[in-house]
Amino acid sequence: MDHYDWNQFVKRITIHVPPQTVYNAWSTAKGLESWFLRKAVFYDSHARPRAHEEKFQAGDNYLWLWYGYPDHVTEKKRILSVNGKDFLQFRFSGDCIVSINIKSENNETICELEQHNFPEDDQEKIDLHIGCSTGWTFYLANLKSILEGGIDLRNKNIDIEDVVNA
Repeated sequence: MDHYDWNQFVKRITIHVPPQTVYNAWSTAKGLESWFLRKAVFYDSHARPRAHEEKFQAGDNYLWLWYGYPDHVTEKKRILSVNGKDFLQFRFSGDCIVSINIKSENNETICELEQHNFPEDDQEKIDLHIGCSTGWTFYLANLKSILEGGIDLRNKNIDIEDVVNA
């Protein structure tokens, strides 16, 4: 374990759809709610909410809520960068940074997620690293499931706790 890098991780998954389809699933409230979130709201630089199908922009703030968790469990952070086709970046839990790269590799669409900028406190870093790594593994699998066949694997029952699909 001495050589494990607790400061970042990368998760990659193949998805059998065009790269723009993957990007679209990441870049709007409607897209994110189809595979990741119970509710997503993006606010432009004037604090006005964006339309549900409108692509968010760099500098937007967001409010996210998940299935399987009560309304007080939220994420409120900022979109850092977007390019409209294959890259976006946002702040996330513990002020980490998540970067999404969508690319073609050996005739496959790859969605690559990197999370870095973990806090310096060792226990918080380890807790966030393990929790986020586990969570992103599930949600990337759910993204693939939704985009390839439409089956949503999320637990939507708030009374069932401590499951990997919430």
